[in-house]
Order: sequence, then structure tokens, then C-alpha cells
Amino acid sequence: MNTKTFGGGKKPSERPSKICPVCQKPFAWRKKWARDWENVIYCSEKCKKTRA
Repeated sequence: MNTKTFGGGKKPSERPSKICPVCQKPFAWRKKWARDWENVIYCSEKCKKTRA
């Protein structure tokens, strides 16, 4: 796993982030999303379940 290309080893403020299409809030890269960051769309399971 190559986390250095995304958030690994960086300060939280320097990690990539996205905007959740449901709640319109920004969310940052997390280690558990390291392998699948390109496909992460929602910030949480709650937003994923309430998507329009």
C-alpha cells in the first residue's frame, strides 16, 4: 500500500479533501480510504444512505 501519494505522512491540513454531495461539508482523506480514495464520494454512511 502506497499511502505517500495521498495522505500518509502528511499533516491533516495538508491531506487531500472532497466535498460531500449530500451535506455539502468537506471531508479529508483517511487511512482507511487509502486504497479507494478515488471512489469515495460520501463523508459518512449516514450521507450515503440519505443520498438523493
